[in-house]
Amino acid sequence: MPASNPRAVEKARGLPADVVILDLEDAVLPDQKIAAREAAVSNVKAGGFGRRELVVRVNGLDTPWGADDLAAIAQVGPDAVLAPKVRGPADVEKLAKALRTAPDHTRLWVMIETVQSVFVLDAIAAAAPRLGGLVMGINDLAREMGARQTPDRAPFFAAMSLAVSAARAYNLAVLDGVHNEIEDLAALDAVCHQGVDFGFDGKSVIHPSHLETCNRVYSPAVADVSWSRAVMAAFDAPENQGKGALRVEGRLAELLHRDQARRLVAVADAILAADAG
Repeated sequence: MPASNPRAVEKARGLPADVVILDLEDAVLPDQKIAAREAAVSNVKAGGFGRRELVVRVNGLDTPWGADDLAAIAQVGPDAVLAPKVRGPADVEKLAKALRTAPDHTRLWVMIETVQSVFVLDAIAAAAPRLGGLVMGINDLAREMGARQTPDRAPFFAAMSLAVSAARAYNLAVLDGVHNEIEDLAALDAVCHQGVDFGFDGKSVIHPSHLETCNRVYSPAVADVSWSRAVMAAFDAPENQGKGALRVEGRLAELLHRDQARRLVAVADAILAADAG
């Protein structure tokens, strides 16, 4: 939400979201940029967001506000800084350099929303130790491509798949882009399932009404969690030590399935802990 909207920011402190992004970029008009930056700094200092990670999306370095945004936000140390419209690894390196005075816990996230970035995703993902996540920006990517945003999002399959692959290669988080149709929750449900199929960790949203659908779809299914626990237990059993493949509840389970099971169970346990807290 726009950092310049105090009512929205206050509401965000109680929303069932994993991350709150205070926006200084697209959601803020030019004559409100400085005030929004000051509000973001104040809200990071104030805290009160509970378990939610707090992220600030800054303006690009090629704008009149970008450098000052980064300098100000680095001083207060949110969980991450989200940078828009990166085009290659050189942009990531410049951003990381601008954040060199930020606390170690402050990660750099970047938007994947330019046509140039799609062709160098591997290099972008490897560009800086501070980099922690990639976020798809389908709206800007569609504009640059001249592509239509069809319900099945087919024009963006290559970019989405490459972004997930780059994130996995370098152990980064990767989030799907926003859903523009605020009231069409059926379409939102469909693209959330699509995002899960692609391997995204979650989805960025532009309206609180989207949170229930996103949380439900991106949460591991009960049956999948049950099977994953069974796989882990089978490989941990003393009699199966050293085995590379097992039969678990009538299905083949290899070591790669054990690793996938551990990741899925970790997500499920994190959700349970967040709900309990």
